[in-house]
Amino acid sequence: DITPVSIKEAMEFVRQNHRHCSAPQGHKFSIGLVAGDGARIGVAIASIPKARALNDGRTLELNRICCDPVYRHAASKLCAATIRIGKEMGYHRFVTYTLPQESGSSLRAVGFLRDGLTSAGHWGGIAVTARGELLKSIPQA
Repeated sequence: DITPVSIKEAMEFVRQNHRHCSAPQGHKFSIGLVAGDGARIGVAIASIPKARALNDGRTLELNRICCDPVYRHAASKLCAATIRIGKEMGYHRFVTYTLPQESGSSLRAVGFLRDGLTSAGHWGGIAVTARGELLKSIPQA
């Protein structure tokens, strides 16, 4: 089941479970996914885009999707729920980033397409230490 979680709870889950990223510092909203026994198995953190060019008031960035890999399709469920909630809030475009070595299958499953490749360096005041793929969702009516 999808549940609301505080940014503090989401950040702690990411700190304990994400394999390569730290928790972001802010959010528009965060959600969790719990198993049948009530154990939290994943979180999603969504915020305004970090890239100034994408920060148009209608775009939502999926900052972190962090799941226990034992549970199949957990990441896709969280992505789909985040997009659904974002649409209810009035967002029309959704972006996220993934490392080139990651398959991105959970993102493609919910309609994301590769839109470009970021470069290492500084971007909007944020140091980007590795190249990553920018993915954008397909706008749907």
